[in-house]
Amino acid sequence: QVQLVESGGGLVQPGGSLRLSCAASGFTLDYYAIGWFRQAPGKEREGVLCISRNDGSTYYADSVKGRFTISRDNARNTVYLQMNSLKPEDTAVYYCAAASSAMNSGSYYRDYEYDYWGQGTQVTVSS
Repeated sequence: QVQLVESGGGLVQPGGSLRLSCAASGFTLDYYAIGWFRQAPGKEREGVLCISRNDGSTYYADSVKGRFTISRDNARNTVYLQMNSLKPEDTAVYYCAAASSAMNSGSYYRDYEYDYWGQGTQVTVSS
């Protein structure tokens, strides 16, 4: 059974850090592009960043550039989202997703490009 499971969300103060994990089962993550999306209350889902399946290229939304990084651990079949310098506007449910197709800067944020989705994990940035 194909499954993606996010973990690591929680409550953090502004300026703090969190690391989210996206663990895959039923398929091998390194054959897929992995994206992270987020959805805040009352807002549309937003593509935040992506790591490609081939050369490890990464794509970032301007809102998180310089603060968030994405990485793979193929041995653990897991992708990580390191979030630093968190702001209240980063508060959202964060989802990871896997795409069998190649991604680029013009496609990584389109949710219809992705084949599998996790259930999401809540991140709340508040003092």
